Amino acid sequence: MASGKLMVIGGAEDKLGRRTILGEFVRAAGGPDARIAVVATASSLGPEIVEVYDALFRKLGAASVVSTRPESRDEAHDPALVAQLEEATGIFMTGGNQLKLSGVVSGTPFGDALVAAHERGVVVAGTSAGASIQSSHMVAFGSGGATPKQRMTQVAAGLGLVRSSVIDQHFDQRNRYGRLLMIVAQSPQLLGIGVDEDTAAVIDHEPTTAQDGSPGPVREVLSVLGKGAVTIMDPSRMTSNAHEARRSAPLLASGVQLHVLPAGARFDLTTRTLLPEVARPDPAEVAEMTAAGDDLRKLARDIAAGDAGPSVLRRRQARKRRVGEPVDD
Repeated sequence: MASGKLMVIGGAEDKLGRRTILGEFVRAAGGPDARIAVVATASSLGPEIVEVYDALFRKLGAASVVSTRPESRDEAHDPALVAQLEEATGIFMTGGNQLKLSGVVSGTPFGDALVAAHERGVVVAGTSAGASIQSSHMVAFGSGGATPKQRMTQVAAGLGLVRSSVIDQHFDQRNRYGRLLMIVAQSPQLLGIGVDEDTAAVIDHEPTTAQDGSPGPVREVLSVLGKGAVTIMDPSRMTSNAHEARRSAPLLASGVQLHVLPAGARFDLTTRTLLPEVARPDPAEVAEMTAAGDDLRKLARDIAAGDAGPSVLRRRQARKRRVGEPVDD
């Protein structure tokens, strides 16, 4: 079975309006059959954080929502918590402290079960801290700012659901360009992914076809959903002085390829290339065309029923309106 969809949410996702991102998560998890496990380990809030997402996901149509919240590495060895992940069709990791989340679940049976769930096709989503931990390398903490400086942030191990990458969240809103650029300047094999608030980087695994028609390798495709943008920094051909810069000195970072992707944009993470955007019709235009089609079908029925041409029917309808008679439907 192909790996499940990943939803990397930049934080502050809409919970009161259209709830586009959360709605897509529930739909991908099975809609009315969705069994969602909420992992709130990162949050400093009590049961209320789970209650919020419980109410939201049930309102969006999920069949069941359970709290799966280990608070220590010992609890992350609990077979009962592991079993909840094994039964889930969707796993949602809340915001909070990503270093706490990583420190509790990484390298435990619970963390292994989360990775295994993704590999068997379960959709895994995370917001804020729950977004950061999905990458192979995780921003632990650090300051904001547009200029990359030595030691402005630190990195810890993530779950590795998005390979060879580092993810940062609240990206534009908290001006985290510099710290993400610092990380890729020090580790140019990593792809830097910055996700704005109320925005999701949705990662699917798509099959390809070789030139001879045989199945090709599976590629990871990122698409953007929500109000903001996803910023991707590709440092594979960059030049940097990160190996010799001292203390908090600004870093040389030249030749980084920058991609700023708004909603609807698609990016191949495997080849690190922009993909053609899939055309999505405007809902208002679709409604207008549907209404026009209904009018044409009605006119055709009237012609067939009255054995009259369109001009005759129009004059007949206008005459009835003038005298106040009922107009034929």
